[in-house]
Amino acid sequence: MFKEDDFLQLSALQHFVFCKRQCALIHIEQAWSENRFTAEGRMMHDKVHDERAEKQKDIRIERGMAIHSFELGLSGKTDVVEFHKTGDGKWLPFPVEYKRGKPKPDDCDKVQLCAQALCLEEMLGVTIPCGAIFYGKTRHRLDVVFDGALRQETIEIAKQLHTFIESGKTPAPVYMDKCDSCSFIDECMPKIIGCKSSVKEYLKEIIK
Repeated sequence: MFKEDDFLQLSALQHFVFCKRQCALIHIEQAWSENRFTAEGRMMHDKVHDERAEKQKDIRIERGMAIHSFELGLSGKTDVVEFHKTGDGKWLPFPVEYKRGKPKPDDCDKVQLCAQALCLEEMLGVTIPCGAIFYGKTRHRLDVVFDGALRQETIEIAKQLHTFIESGKTPAPVYMDKCDSCSFIDECMPKIIGCKSSVKEYLKEIIK
């Protein structure tokens, strides 16, 4: 159980899974760098949050809800939470996260969404079976089932994130294809610094 002062941002989970160095630059070194992709993503989120709450017959839509979890030590804001009316007259939350791009090969977006669901479950005393991620590039919703495996993965990553942030250490860069679209590529210099690190390790092996 965490105290409120120990809460980390929900978005840090996505950064941590996507790239630990990026996560450290943002959440340990408090750095930020913007490019076209991050600007488009920010504009999308701002637009979603600025729209008014909606209410239909069986769906109520809330935007920018403040959520938290003392179990995970996380807090943040949702993009959209749809409350679907159930057969017994209750309202079941259905979180929807908005992303600028397209579905990723890893679980970084799914983990972030699942963490939102776990926060809502803790706050509202309900069980949320699923949610969705809307991708701007494909203009398509990806349904996400919060099964046992994803829930456990999210809990474990939240624990790892706290340990990682507490260490205060920024890992060295390792160049990957996804680096080219990262807004930190000029500050991170993965091709240059990562290459130097590789050469250093190579020379160490030769000396041994």
